[in-house]
Amino acid sequence: MKIFKKILIANRGEIAVRIIKSANRLGIRTVAIYSEVDKNALFISMADESYCIGKLELSETYLNIYRIIEVAKTAGCCAIHPGYGFLAENPELVLACERAGITFIGPKSHALKLMGNKIESRNFIRKIGIPLVDATSGNNEKIIEESRNITFPLLVKAAAGGGGKGMRIVHNDKELEEAIESTSREAKSYFGDGTVYVEKYLEGSRHIEIQIIGDNFGNVVHLFERECSIQRRYQKIIEESPSPTLNEEVRKKMGEAAVSIGKAISYNSAGTIEFLVDKELNYYFLEMNTRIQVEHPITEMVTDTDIVKEQILVAAGNKLSLKQEELKQNGHAIECRIYAEDPLNNFLPSPGKMSLYIEPEGVGVRVDSGNEKETTIQSIFDPMISKLIVWAEDRMLAREKMINALKQYIIHGISTNIPFLFKLLQHDAYSLNKISTKFCDEHINDIISVINKEKETKAYYIPLLAFLLFDLNKGLIKEETKFKKDYNVWEKIGYWRDVMEINVYLEEKFYSVLIKKISKALCEFEICNEKFISTIKAISKGKIEFTINDFYYTAFVSVDTKGNAYVTQDGSVYLLNRKDVLINEDIFSSSAGEFKKDEKRIFSPMPGKVVKISVNEGDRVRSGDLLLVVEAMKMENNIASPKDAVIDTINVSTGDMVDGNKPLIILKDNKD
Repeated sequence: MKIFKKILIANRGEIAVRIIKSANRLGIRTVAIYSEVDKNALFISMADESYCIGKLELSETYLNIYRIIEVAKTAGCCAIHPGYGFLAENPELVLACERAGITFIGPKSHALKLMGNKIESRNFIRKIGIPLVDATSGNNEKIIEESRNITFPLLVKAAAGGGGKGMRIVHNDKELEEAIESTSREAKSYFGDGTVYVEKYLEGSRHIEIQIIGDNFGNVVHLFERECSIQRRYQKIIEESPSPTLNEEVRKKMGEAAVSIGKAISYNSAGTIEFLVDKELNYYFLEMNTRIQVEHPITEMVTDTDIVKEQILVAAGNKLSLKQEELKQNGHAIECRIYAEDPLNNFLPSPGKMSLYIEPEGVGVRVDSGNEKETTIQSIFDPMISKLIVWAEDRMLAREKMINALKQYIIHGISTNIPFLFKLLQHDAYSLNKISTKFCDEHINDIISVINKEKETKAYYIPLLAFLLFDLNKGLIKEETKFKKDYNVWEKIGYWRDVMEINVYLEEKFYSVLIKKISKALCEFEICNEKFISTIKAISKGKIEFTINDFYYTAFVSVDTKGNAYVTQDGSVYLLNRKDVLINEDIFSSSAGEFKKDEKRIFSPMPGKVVKISVNEGDRVRSGDLLLVVEAMKMENNIASPKDAVIDTINVSTGDMVDGNKPLIILKDNKD
């Protein structure tokens, strides 16, 4: 077997960790590159060697081909694995590797060029007879003109895009021009190519993809399909395998079609052929991703393969070890992408510092993450924190296992989509497989309503007492501490009184809590003239087990540097504050900042970069008019005027990095 001695990983986060694990199993040494903001990241500590290649800007670090090649040569690397995103589908990296005598762990440059450009790939696919949806391309004027021959809705897409980035759906001519402009700008920023095209958007369709892998000897196999229809903003959030939609006949045809594409382009790595499938199970080629996919773990779980390992071995010059006739699907796997975003606020990205991080564990549970403890989620990167994957014998059992795993996945200090995923999986439409790419659009209000209603109707005293019991006894915590029966908090001189009153805000509602007595592990609370007897059963970092009036509960608790307390109990996350504890105001600034609501001063909702300013000083604007666009976590955020006004002062320029603390634009009333 041919093997590399050392490889460089031109990526970061969870995919870098994932590649390192497969390389370790093969006995290959690994080299990591990183920007200064990633200096304490998990993948750095896991790699055998690591090199800092820049401070912050992606163009200077993870997109810096010259510097990456330079490090690879200095470290004596035989090959480079690009992971996904960044340079994974950039032919320039392949050519740079070839010039340097370094193997690129991925497809040949001709395949990257052909399939990496969505316009060229469509033309090629049409020639080999695989169905396509209607589309048009060219310059902006040509696209707008020819789009009139395609019925709305339309999908504006980046020709060099991928991963759900650079996509916008439009319903009329008015939206089309702005969508082309913003998609082109986003594509230029992320993929280095601002070319866009427009295709017919199939409403009610399924997004189903086929995993393939080929070698340098003409062998190509498929590892069956993944259902990826649950999306928000065209970004997948839940994937599963097998698809609960396909029958065996369609599954076979789609697999054969995917393999025929791979063979037609002499594909020699891991890749994915993506299809749209309509209600009649007709399938249409969508695009090919010439790289490892984010969702590859569910295929690994149901086929018992290591796709990254196979990818590395193929690049080293070995024949595929996989035979089509030997591959089969076993059981059912589901993946949930865990994002730093706020579903209750239109999925706005939520960078910042975690106050607690606990991953679920168990048989058939896998977490692919770039973290192992509390960390800061930076605004310059994609908001995905990790991937939670489960396997079980069938879809129903896998769904139940995922729901339980999400309950045990605790992230505090920032907003995440965990509560949203938790409720989505319990939605009847999901459990009955009544899904499409529009599922989130159609059901988001229902899911958000359930999240809010459950928090409102659940007994308020459970998270409230969980927080107080934890906060008043956190001095007991070491690594894993059972409550000490001889410990009496009242014996601490100078702090406690015979009757202590603590004022707490729970989800912005005020409660005055009297603690009347404590005896060993036993506490008596009085809230709103109602008494509660609580016993602590166990307490450890971030976790407390306790009883209230003889009912047993488990909760996860943390407090951030601002004095905000977070309690997760039975899948719901609560925000609390003690008003009797003084907080040092100097520590209130954070990497995330706070979105200040002010009708005269316009702030950024998060740290990011100004990519467009649509107004000038002195302009008159109406409520809802676009003022500027801030790019954060690979997403453009349109900031609009909150009222009719005049632009008084613009404090930023295009390209400036901003946070939530400085006003970007100052407005004045029309009459001022």
